[in-house]
Amino acid sequence: MSQDLPFDLSLTEEQRMTRESLQRFAEKQIRPIARSADEAGAAPAGFLDGTVELGLTLLPIPEIHGGAGMPRDPMSNVLAAEDLAHGDISLALAALAPLGVINALLDFASEAQQEAFLPRLAAEHFVPAAVALMEGRATFEPAELQTKAVADGDHYVISGEKRLVPFGAEAELLLVIADLQGEGPGAFVIEKGAAGVSAQAADYMGLRSLDTCTVTFENVRVPALNRLENFDLERLVDLSRIGVAALAVGCCQAVLDFSIPYVNERKAFGEPIAWRQSVAFMVANIGIELEAMRLLVWRAASRAQQGLPFHREAYLARVLCADKAMEIGTNGIQLFGGAGFIRDYPLEMWYRNLRAVGVLEGALMV
Repeated sequence: MSQDLPFDLSLTEEQRMTRESLQRFAEKQIRPIARSADEAGAAPAGFLDGTVELGLTLLPIPEIHGGAGMPRDPMSNVLAAEDLAHGDISLALAALAPLGVINALLDFASEAQQEAFLPRLAAEHFVPAAVALMEGRATFEPAELQTKAVADGDHYVISGEKRLVPFGAEAELLLVIADLQGEGPGAFVIEKGAAGVSAQAADYMGLRSLDTCTVTFENVRVPALNRLENFDLERLVDLSRIGVAALAVGCCQAVLDFSIPYVNERKAFGEPIAWRQSVAFMVANIGIELEAMRLLVWRAASRAQQGLPFHREAYLARVLCADKAMEIGTNGIQLFGGAGFIRDYPLEMWYRNLRAVGVLEGALMV
């Protein structure tokens, strides 16, 4: 925000009402199924269709393309990600992945491209779609891609491999980020059923109910129309880092909310363990770090909302949330002692999911 203006954290009335609805949904619809979805490695049948009723994907799509025509709103998207992740990060990311594609189309696509693709995402049922940016190497940098795109007449030919892609080849639309020789990274919309696209399910430590895949592109021909004309990799990465950081905030809030009653009720040596300074300080530190995470995420989103530079703020939010999310996940298990190691409690699942915060890139563009 401008230095001449105060940093106002007040939410609009619409944002408050939306948060109440999303928090109820997370508590009643997400949290009760999170464990079974994690065990099954997939969201329950009908769950994702149920998330369409929240309206998150329809709100920003212009009315002419079948949506509600609401203004682009990174701040409200951050609040939604935080609230849904309070129920479960994996299911929240599954529900919000198409919104990332919609936001990318709104930010980078021409009017003709929006007309071609947005109506397909404005359905009354859930339409799987995802951004495919990450690649499988330890030194991965979003600006240094091994997935290549080569111009061939009125088409581009894409070859390479992407990791941690939600929905894989079943996605109606995949927004693939590939290096275009001589021009740098470009964004290409690959439609379901395109020849040369194959997906293999990947079994990761966390995010198990997200249905992530390794997707391979073998000389996939993409019409020139499907290349987003105004693509800005830095903006996509920064907004995605804010989105993933917001997911971390929501899950870490769940850790804190779950831990406080436990340490007050669990007794050892005749008194609640919360009376022990080591326990009380650990809970307090979770609260302190969580507030710092939230403020950085909200500040970055607020600047993006206002059209101000936010690259620095997005980076700081990502670094802090990646670090403290793992710390809070670990400390949550520590507070529960042996019970934290037991799968009857959600702490170990939250810990596994929070480990992904430091590696996800491009997963949720807010």
